[in-house]
Amino acid sequence: MNIMALFNALPGACAQGLVWGIMAIGVYITYKILDLADLSVDGSMCTGGAVCVMMMLSGHSVGVSLLAAFLAGILAGLATGIFHTAMGIPAILAGILTQLGLYSINLRIMGNRANQALSATQYDLLISLRNVKGVPFYENTLLICLILIVLLIAVLYWFFGTALGCSIRSTGSNPNMSRAQGINTDFCKLLGLMLSNGIVAFSGGLLAQYQGFADVNMGRGAIVIGLAAVIIGEVIFRRVRGNFAFTLATVAFGAIIYYLVLQVVLWLGLNANDLKLLSALVVAVFLAIPHVREKYFAKPVKPVKKGGAPRA
Repeated sequence: MNIMALFNALPGACAQGLVWGIMAIGVYITYKILDLADLSVDGSMCTGGAVCVMMMLSGHSVGVSLLAAFLAGILAGLATGIFHTAMGIPAILAGILTQLGLYSINLRIMGNRANQALSATQYDLLISLRNVKGVPFYENTLLICLILIVLLIAVLYWFFGTALGCSIRSTGSNPNMSRAQGINTDFCKLLGLMLSNGIVAFSGGLLAQYQGFADVNMGRGAIVIGLAAVIIGEVIFRRVRGNFAFTLATVAFGAIIYYLVLQVVLWLGLNANDLKLLSALVVAVFLAIPHVREKYFAKPVKPVKKGGAPRA
């Protein structure tokens, strides 16, 4: 086992973790803020990648292509939201229906082909696997992804501090009380799902550029990676108190840790065909850590003595 091979692979793992970190922030909005299990993420991420690649192949700029990917994700979130709020379908089933429908839609977007290539030499990509190292700093994929995450966190921090953003957070925290206060919870859920899937699709557009192609299966398992990033961030920074922006940053950091762990295990000699199994095990371990810590390592609570408070 060559230690230099591991160090050479780490920048690529960090860059990929940052791209998936943007997706994980989108998952955080539904999973933690809205308290909804949205499985449409697996489909909307592929939708973002497919739209971005096809737009660039049609001659549009990278900025316009990423914007189109974001809007396509918003439409996917809108479909899930309508299924859930207007039609009364449970959120998890609504997400499955949207994910199922997006598979066919994504094939149509890519011209009924399972994948579409995007050459880094022919198109002006924002990020690329080739630009992880050995390029000027302003072209470095790590720096660009880091800037995008900082900008995204800043925008979300501002938005969720507004009255509308606070209504979304209140809806996820206590929908019954929110309705009693006159908040339209269905609209808040709809908006949250649209925003979440828009961010996920934007990440899909970045991922398609990074890897140089869009594939109909590129978003499979995205929800698992997103949830893993959220949990990993919580486990690592559980003792650190921070504001909402810091919480979003820990989610992105959790995605980086996830991919670094995968890279290290692969470096140890695991067969690449077992990557899905490895991913499931890594997620299971990090999901189990909070439960194990609380059950086996939490300090026992001392019983309160009867008889009231002692006299002075």
